[in-house]
Amino acid sequence: MNADDLNRPVLITGGCGFIGCNLADTLAKRGMPIVAFDNLSRAGVRENAQWLKSRHGDLVSIVTGDIRDAISVIEAVRGARAVLHLAAQVAVTGSLQDPVDDFEINARGTLNVLEAIRAHNHSAPMIFASTNKVYGRLVQDRDIHQIGRRHVPSDLRFAGGVDEDVPLDFYSPYGCSKGAADQYVRDYARVYGMNTVVLRMSCIYGPRQFGTEDQGWLAHFMLRSILGEPLTIFGDGLQVRDALHVSDAAEAWIAVLENISSVRGRVFNLGGGPENAISLLELVDQIAMMRGVAPALSFDAWRPGDQPWYVSGCDALSSAVGWKPQIPLREGLPSLLEWLEGRFAPTGATMPKELRI
Repeated sequence: MNADDLNRPVLITGGCGFIGCNLADTLAKRGMPIVAFDNLSRAGVRENAQWLKSRHGDLVSIVTGDIRDAISVIEAVRGARAVLHLAAQVAVTGSLQDPVDDFEINARGTLNVLEAIRAHNHSAPMIFASTNKVYGRLVQDRDIHQIGRRHVPSDLRFAGGVDEDVPLDFYSPYGCSKGAADQYVRDYARVYGMNTVVLRMSCIYGPRQFGTEDQGWLAHFMLRSILGEPLTIFGDGLQVRDALHVSDAAEAWIAVLENISSVRGRVFNLGGGPENAISLLELVDQIAMMRGVAPALSFDAWRPGDQPWYVSGCDALSSAVGWKPQIPLREGLPSLLEWLEGRFAPTGATMPKELRI
């Protein structure tokens, strides 16, 4: 990388979202100029933008734009040293309500980014935030059993998590739109010789996550408890996900970027792995332990596209770039709770630290 490249910014689409702003912060702390490209439509993103500016000043530029607008994407991409593409419609429920909008953002928007790079900045690395939802339901009811307060797959091949060789099986419009984008990003490396990589992410959590019922479930569960509001679990609560702290996720993205020449064209799972897997009911138990009070629970029917079990196998990523998660759940969950309490808790509502795990 020459001196001119060092002066060019890293473009982060969705750069004011939860993962995007943490990634921008991590890179800016290392002296890299950042362009955070965001339409600022989601809850919390304007606050995240202000947070980035307060920490890094002119090193971070906030550009308001939408990946559905090909012209504004070209303008943003043209001068970038690298493109980290996180802008998306992020919820299965949102895709069920408006599948056309979901497609336009996730599939067509990603194609706009790829085409802008291909035509105007061909050598720039591009890393794409895909999702574990491209694997579909993965295991059927007959193929899982209950151990304690979680589902466990009967197939021993999944003992170390799901690897990248598992067949794709898009389930829900969200799975289809992200899956189409996933395959476009991979194929542009093969067909056009571009420096693209796909990261299929599991549950990312941590500070600056404004969790909702549709996305960011760990933060959503904690926030309902902090606010004293009831929590609805869709399904039986035994469904399992692996969780990765956002600081570990940022380090993985950076490791891929730094090794782009050796990993271009590849697809990797990114998550906390089996060591950081947790069920919904187990998280409720942890919240009760940390806060001294459990959220009030109700249950509703499973939602389309819900997976009874998903845990990432991340051996391929670890082997390729030397990355491994550093923050276990027992440390990461209290850090998220502390941030949420500081941001949302009514005065005096936080619990003493000695009650936390």
